[in-house]
Amino acid sequence: MTTTYVDALVAGGGGFIGGHLVADLLKAGKSVRVVDIKPQSEWYQVHPDAENLQGDLSLLADAESATQGAREVYMLAADMGGMGFIENNKALCMLSVLTSTHMLQAAQKFDVERYFYSSSACVYAAEHQTDPNVTALAEAHAYPAMPEDGYGWEKLFTERMARHFREDFGLQTRIARFHNVYGPEGTWTGGREKAPAAVCRKVAEAAISGDHRLQIWGDGEQTRSFMYIDDCVRGIQMITDSDYVDPINLGSSELVTINQLYSIAEEIAGITCERTYQLDAPQGVRGRNSDNTEILRAFDWEPSTPLIEGMARTYAWIFDKVKRAQG
Repeated sequence: MTTTYVDALVAGGGGFIGGHLVADLLKAGKSVRVVDIKPQSEWYQVHPDAENLQGDLSLLADAESATQGAREVYMLAADMGGMGFIENNKALCMLSVLTSTHMLQAAQKFDVERYFYSSSACVYAAEHQTDPNVTALAEAHAYPAMPEDGYGWEKLFTERMARHFREDFGLQTRIARFHNVYGPEGTWTGGREKAPAAVCRKVAEAAISGDHRLQIWGDGEQTRSFMYIDDCVRGIQMITDSDYVDPINLGSSELVTINQLYSIAEEIAGITCERTYQLDAPQGVRGRNSDNTEILRAFDWEPSTPLIEGMARTYAWIFDKVKRAQG
């Protein structure tokens, strides 16, 4: 069988981040192969200029077939979602280790030049995230290890595996720890959506229906930072193309409470809502923020899109989705 050569393989390219990354790689003139386990009808974006394939990368044969002929690999494939999904599907999240393992094996076998792995802020030890007035998480805070149960353990394990594939086999792995990526063309309903999308959906529903009552998971005082998708895509490629080999934070340092996030969405919508709080709902750690000291030192760059700007773009897209869904 003839091998087709491409500049980049985006594994999990039918997902939210993957779809945006594929668009940017194509815009840069690169040839791109996209592989996702979902049928193409369920992909967030389908780019006709890419080689688009359906495959289960948790199977070694599919991982090898997808990887052969690729110069670079962007490994985004994982079973994941928002906090409601992560807290209630720990085994499914950990089974992503099959995909992570087989993709590293395939990349080694076919002499991939660069291999990017998308890790997560969920790798950070829970003891550093018990207070809403959180000290920003520096890369060293991942050890001693006590990450988010399920999803976080898989991510941290795969970080170590990627490191050892670099040290033992010479595979040039690069790792970024994502901090809450959001933006248009992503999951906005169904239980796997992240907080910014869920907030935008609830506020859009309130604005459209005229029923200005909202239910918030937790007490709303838990804190987070949120990175806009354009910053994420730029950071991925910057880190992949660099000589920086250690895991590094890729996230905004603009910290807000969940209550503040709702207030931003309400301001964009031009409404004020009555809030009730579901204290027994999944809410994750009390506080999490990205310490960007290292990415500023190493790259003289950090994600910079203001939350109000990114939320306005996201809200407009989700408002249209809600409007169409309601007929």
